[in-house]
Order: sequence, then structure tokens, then C-alpha cells
Amino acid sequence: MSPHATGRRRVHRSVATGVPLAVVAALLTAAPATGAPSEDARVIRTATLGDMSLGAFSNALLPGTVADDRGVDLGGIGSDIYPAGRKGEFWTVTDRGPNGQIKVDGKNRRTFPVPGFDPAIVRIRVCGDSVRVLDATPITTSSGKPLTGLSNQEGRDEAPYSYDARTPLSYDPNGLDTEGLVRAEDGSFWLVDEYGPSLVHVSARGKVLTRYVPEGRNLTGADYPVVEALPSVLLHRKINRGFEGLALLPGGDLVMAVQSPLSLPDKGAGEASRTTRLLRFSPKKKAVTAEYAYRFDAVNVVDPGEDDTSELKISSVVAVGGDRLLVEERTDKAARLQLVRLDRGANILGGAWDDDATSPSLEQLDDPAAAGVPVLAKRLVVDLGTVAGVPGKIEGVARVDRDTLALINDNDFGMTDGAEAFDAQGRLVDSGIETSVVYVRLPRGL
Repeated sequence: MSPHATGRRRVHRSVATGVPLAVVAALLTAAPATGAPSEDARVIRTATLGDMSLGAFSNALLPGTVADDRGVDLGGIGSDIYPAGRKGEFWTVTDRGPNGQIKVDGKNRRTFPVPGFDPAIVRIRVCGDSVRVLDATPITTSSGKPLTGLSNQEGRDEAPYSYDARTPLSYDPNGLDTEGLVRAEDGSFWLVDEYGPSLVHVSARGKVLTRYVPEGRNLTGADYPVVEALPSVLLHRKINRGFEGLALLPGGDLVMAVQSPLSLPDKGAGEASRTTRLLRFSPKKKAVTAEYAYRFDAVNVVDPGEDDTSELKISSVVAVGGDRLLVEERTDKAARLQLVRLDRGANILGGAWDDDATSPSLEQLDDPAAAGVPVLAKRLVVDLGTVAGVPGKIEGVARVDRDTLALINDNDFGMTDGAEAFDAQGRLVDSGIETSVVYVRLPRGL
């Protein structure tokens, strides 16, 4: 990985455990929409996270959780990025940990090379061309026990396997595939998760306070409160495409983005659809108060080199004042940021489009607006695919100031899919893709 992050510096203790992270720090080495022309946007800073043993990182927070990291370095912290209040500092979050796919007998198996990995909230600082870890908080159960990123339920989630896809692993009802992140005024965190899909409230010390899931989810065995407070239609989320974006509005409400169109009524409909959903949640009411239809641009508009509509995803939503949001539409290679306003008249919550029996479903409509669906209007802010220096697979976006954004990519812990991801000794063959924070200056302020 990158040699840029070098030198010694002060690293705070873990908020959750009080374990000094100095030991870890020592391991660091250093179209259809219109808008501002992207050619005027430019990268003004790039900073890279250096090498850090994933085992050393994890065991400094929760001793003994990782017996063998198989040569994997800390990465995957780019699931989201949120301002931490000081210049150059951000909260980030890992996803479920190193994972990949290996085809066995013609079918993909989901692998977890480091099954004991506990997802963590990581505070970073951008210093010159380096990303430095200041602090890390492991996410734990309500009783303070480690949780994992392993699949929750047999028959609903992908079956988990060892690094070589040969040995089945146990399901974990506590497991979280964490993605979006915001920090509330009281110091607690809100996260979204792909599995449920769910909205997760986490204390400042990392303990899960409540996990909100769709009605009918029937998740049992978790060591934290599970509340069925989300619309049951979300049970149709595509595998590995649950909630990914999360925004905190000025009044305290949260907005969650379903990463991809629901598989409603079936997988084929979801794969072909360009309509996904945003949901507004009130922490005061502990309930969803609104739902909105969001329409992707055509996949070859978002990514001129792509023709597979199922590659479209929302990975980040960012509040920019009032009821306005930046929404990131992306593939793994390109991304565009759209500005939308959450119009009260566009609320479809509780109507026909939340009913499984509605035919055609929202996802099956070729032109939802023509069918009377109030689709959110949007305006293109920037096409990141045309901005030199922006890496692929951007999953986190944060607002630095009026005309500057911070972007972070998900490097998948240096993993690739396929049996060749590990050598004959079971050690990672690193992809060489780094975790980077990139500042982009926009041609005009938001």
C-alpha cells in the first residue's frame, strides 16, 4: 500500500475501550439532468491511508477478535465519511469486513477471510497527502460483546464461507454490514446496514442501542433491541443492496437511501429498474414519516462504458441545507452527484407502491411520472467520472465548505473476487487499491 503516511504522531485512545491506539499507529506507514459543467470541477487534494495490519488494529480495540488476518491491511473505511467538527477531521465507518466471492459448482459463495472482524467507526485526519487514524470505536452489542459482519439469517442472507469458499461459517444475528454514518448532537451515531436493511442507533461508546428493521423481518437471537419500524416492502431489497446512504437533516430527521431498486415483484424486475427509494425517519417519533421515489439516469449516462442497468447504485446522500440533499448515483467506475429537494407532495409512504400486490410495481414502471408517481426532481451538480484524479468506487461524500466536497473510496480491504485473491499459503494477494480521501472543488457553491 501507499508509502505516504509516515512518521509518528499522537493517536487518541479508543472511545469504546480505553485501549491506546499507539500500538496501531506505530504500524502505520506512512445528461437527462442538467447542471454545472463538471470540467470546471477539480481535485485540490488527495490523501492516502498507509499500511496497517487489520489484526493489530482490531485486537487493539477488542483483544482476541482476530486470530489470523491473512495478511489483510486495514481498509474498507470508505463506506461513508462525515465531518468530525475540526478542520480535516472526519468520522468514517468500515463495512462488514473483508469479503469476496468465489464460484463453486457454478454458483458464487460469499467468503469472509477474517470472520472475527468487528465493524468499527474510525476517526481520521487528513494531513497533507496522508490519512491518519486518530481514534477507533468498535461496534458492539448492547451488553458490550463483539459483533461481526457475518450474514444474519439462513435463507435470507448469503451463506458465509471461509476465505477459500470451502468451509461454511456460522450465521450471526448480531452481524451488521454497516454503510452510511452520521453523528447526532448528543454524540451518538446513526448507521445504516445492508442486511436488514436496517437503521442502527449506536451510543458514543459503540454499543448498539436499537436496530430498526422492516416489519415482518423476524430477526431473533440478537443481543440488542430489534424494532420492526420500517415498511415491510423493504424486505424485497436486493441481496447486498440494502441501505447504503444516510443523511442528517438540520431538524434532526434522517434520510436513508435504498442502494438499488427493490426486487419487486421479482429479481428480474429489480435488475431492470431505474427507480429506487429514499425514506425519511424521525428519531423523535421512532418512525418513518415519508418515502420518496428516486429515478436513476440511464446507466450509460452515469457511466458511458457500462450497459448493465443493475450496476446503478446510490452510495451516499448528504444534507446541504433545508430539505435539500446531494445524492450520489454511481457504478463501480463512475459517479454523478445530483441535487434534490424532499418535496412534501412527493411522499408515497403507505400508498399503493408499498403494497406487494400492486401490479405493475413501482420498480416495473418504465415512466413512473407518467403513471402519476411524484418522482423527485433533480439537478446535476458534478459528474465525478469526468474529474481527473477521482478514484473508482466512491462510497462516501462529505461537505467541507460551500464549494468543496471530501470523497472517500471503498478499497474492499485490498480484496478481489475469485480463488486467486489468496496465495497457496492463504495470504492475501493485495489489489494495490488504496483508501484515499479526495477533496473536490466545485465550480460554484451549493
